[in-house]
Amino acid sequence: MMTASRGTDLTVGIDIGGTSVRACVVDPAGHMLDTLRTATPSTAGALEHCLDRLVGELRDRWAVRAVGLAIAGFLTPDRRTVRFAPHLPWLEADVAADMSERIGMPVFAEHDANAAAVAELHFGAAARGHNTLVLAIGTGIGAGLILGGEIYRGSFGVAPELGHLTVVPDGRPCGCGKRGCWERYCSGTALVDTAVEILASQEFGRSVLAAESDADPGSLTGRRVAAAAADGDPVAVAAYADLARWLGLGLGMIADVFDPDLIVLAGGVGAASGLFLDEARDHYAASVTGAGHRQLARIRGTQLGESAGVIGAAQVAREGLSASQ
Repeated sequence: MMTASRGTDLTVGIDIGGTSVRACVVDPAGHMLDTLRTATPSTAGALEHCLDRLVGELRDRWAVRAVGLAIAGFLTPDRRTVRFAPHLPWLEADVAADMSERIGMPVFAEHDANAAAVAELHFGAAARGHNTLVLAIGTGIGAGLILGGEIYRGSFGVAPELGHLTVVPDGRPCGCGKRGCWERYCSGTALVDTAVEILASQEFGRSVLAAESDADPGSLTGRRVAAAAADGDPVAVAAYADLARWLGLGLGMIADVFDPDLIVLAGGVGAASGLFLDEARDHYAASVTGAGHRQLARIRGTQLGESAGVIGAAQVAREGLSASQ
C-alpha cells in the first residue's frame, strides 16, 4: 500500500460484522493509518461500549473528525436507526445518534455492503463500472448496488437485501427468521455447514480437515476451511465447489433482475475468490436466462480485500461531515 497521508482530514471507519469489529483511521485517499480489531460482543450494551473504546483508543493517537459505521443490518432511509440486524443485537436502535452523543463526535451509519460499495467505487474495483453490484460475502451476504454511479437504496432504505433471497424452500435456518436463504449456502458460515455435511456423508482418510474436526469439532471455521482448500484438502475443496455453485446460481438470478455490467466480490470470503471464482463464473454463465445469447457482467475480486468495509465507512463519515457543514 502507498505511504499514507498524515493530514488532519482523518476519519474512523468501523466495520461491525457478526464475527468481528474492525476500526481504522483512514485518510482522504483511502489509506489506513491505524487498525484495531476485536470479537463482536453479543449484547447491545457491550457492543456499544466496545465501539466507544475503539474510537477512544484511536482518538488518543490521531486527530480524527468523525466516525462511520458499516453495519450488517437494515437501516432506515436516513440511516439513523438500525431496524433489525440478523447477526447483531440491535433492534430499532438509534445507533449513530446515541454513539455521537456518548463520544461527542459526528457519527454516520451505513449498511455494511453499501460501505464496501462506496470504497470500491472511490478507491477499488468498481471505479470503472456503470451499473455495479458489490457482493460482500463474509459471515453472511451483503449487497451494494451502484446504478449510474449512485448507491441504490430502494424506497425504504433496505435494498438490495440479496443474501436473504430464498434459494432452498424449507432449507437451512437463517438468523433473519427465514429458512433456505442464499447466504446459508454461500458465505463463510455456509462453508463450515457444508464441510460438516460433507464430513458426515462420507469418509475422507487423507483429509487433514477431517482429522482436525474429529479431534476438535470447534476448530472448523471459515478461515480454516479456506486455508485447507488452498492446500488441496478434499473436504475443503468440495465445500468450495458447493459454494461456487450457489454463488453462480445466485448471480444468474441477480443478473436477470439488475443486468449489471460489473460484479465485485468483497468481504472475507470474497477476498479469497481465487479459490472459487472461475468455477462460479461457469455456473453463472450457464444459469443466466438467455445463456450464450447475451452479454455477461464482468466478475472481479475486490481490490481492497477485507478492508473495503472500514475504508467505505470512513468515506461515508467524510462525506457526511462535508454535507453537514
